[in-house]
Formats: sequence, C-alpha cells, structure tokens
Amino acid sequence: MNKRVSLPKLALIAGPTASGKSSCALAVAQHTGGMIINADASQVYRDLRVITARPTIEDEAKAEHRLYGHVDGAAPYSAAQWADDARAAIHEVIAQGRLPILTGGTGLYMRTLLDGIAPVPPIDPEIREEVRALPVAQAHAALCIEDAVAARRLAPADSARVARALEVVRSTGRSLHEWQAERSGGIADQVSLVPLIILPDRAGLNARIEARLTTMFADGAVAEVKALFQRTEIPPSAPIRRAIGVEEIAAFLRGEIDEGEARARIALATRRYAKRQFTWFRHQFPGHWARVQTVDKPGIERIFQH
Repeated sequence: MNKRVSLPKLALIAGPTASGKSSCALAVAQHTGGMIINADASQVYRDLRVITARPTIEDEAKAEHRLYGHVDGAAPYSAAQWADDARAAIHEVIAQGRLPILTGGTGLYMRTLLDGIAPVPPIDPEIREEVRALPVAQAHAALCIEDAVAARRLAPADSARVARALEVVRSTGRSLHEWQAERSGGIADQVSLVPLIILPDRAGLNARIEARLTTMFADGAVAEVKALFQRTEIPPSAPIRRAIGVEEIAAFLRGEIDEGEARARIALATRRYAKRQFTWFRHQFPGHWARVQTVDKPGIERIFQH
C-alpha cells in the first residue's frame, strides 16, 4: 500500500494577487466542509482588512477562516511564527476529520511550512541596523563579494531579500544557502498535498486589479491607512507599513499627491508584485503541480474530492 495514500489531505491554493484564489478556496471549503487557512503575509494584520483584500465578513460567515487579521500591526511576525501557527491550525482541522485549505500569495510562507525553516541564529542587532541602512544597490554589490551564490539568485532590486542574505552572512559567517540546506520542521512528509496554482491571463488579471482597487477606495482604504498612521507605536520599519497601498495612500493623506496618482501608484505596484508572484509560482513549486488559468465548480469538485 502506498503510504502517502493514507496521509491526511492538505489542499493548497496559491496564485498572484487578485487571481481569484480566495473565492476558489471559499468554494472548496463549502464543497468539502473544510477550513481556510491564510498564507498571505499582509492579511495576517488586524489593522488592514480593506487594503490587503482580506475576505469580507460575509465570506468569513460562509466558511471557517483562520490566521486572518490575528496579528496586531505593532507586533513583529515572521514566516517561522506563521508556520508554527499554520501547523497548529492544520493539525487541529485534520483532528476534526476536515480538510485544511491553505491559500495565499506568499510563497515563502508556504515553502517554510512545507519544507521547514533554516536554523539561522539571531542576527546581531548592530549588523542588522547597518545592513538595513544601505541603499539596495550598495547592499547587492556587497553581497556579490560576501555571498556570490545569493547575489546571483536574488534580483538586485529586491531590497528585503538582499538585506536578509547580507545580514545573515555578516552575522553568522555562513551563507543563507548553507543554512537553508539544514531546514527542519516541514510538514511535507506528513500530509498528502492537493495543490493548485492559479495563473490567470495577464489582461484579465490587470482588469481585476483595477476593479479591486476601485472597491478598496469605496470600502474605506483611505480611512484604514489614516487610522494605521495614527498609531504612533508602530515604527516606520514595521512590516505592516510595507503592504501595497499603505505608503501610496499615506502620501495622498500628506497632500503630496492627489487620489488619482495614489490609485495609479497602487495599481502599478500591484501589477509589479503580481509579475514577481507569477515568476515565483512558475519556478519555485514542483512542475507537476496543477496550474490553471481559471477554475470552475466542476474543476473544484474534481480536484478537491474529500
């Protein structure tokens, strides 16, 4: 008997922003009686329901959702912490005899959960501060010398990942790649994964991005960002401040740009983010995982039998 057949199922629905993965996950949850578990780094924050396109209150009433809006904007939160929370939620759902449905657009979260976490020691605070203060071009140039493998693998303009790789090699004396080879704690061998990657055509995706942006502004995105910035205990470096739309609307609130320009900047940033996600999901997950442009009800019932 194939051992994997007897393992509990874990559904995984991933895709770029505005691809329709949340509505697909909701349909799967309604079809199977399962629970939806968030795998989006921005949607964990309590302060940002509208700007991050979290499921609506109405959608949350249709199926059980977990790990949405459960983190205060002032609190630090990492991929490792999320993986711990997601692992606990998945085991809880499985124990209930239900299907856990993991969905989101943060590939790092999913890889951390499935493959485990690299045991990187805490970074020296002084090194972190020094690295994070560098312009990304200078940081990437330093990385080319100190960790050439990471420099070749990362986009030169990816400030967060470049800084992470540089601070790791400077603080630990070992490259991030070496640490990642020692990953532990993944659950890939504990579940029978049922994956689906949604990669819509670009024209349709761009249209959905524009439509969602209009809805966000109508539903209170500006007021939401205003309330966030009134929380003086949240530092400028907090991850929540990096959510797409936050700084653009903040510039509008400061009178630096008008609303039309804020919308244009958000739309551009969202399209660029979706492009990076397309690339990630095409190449970072196994090639045999199902990849579709759209998924309908018969497709859901065929793929996610439970």
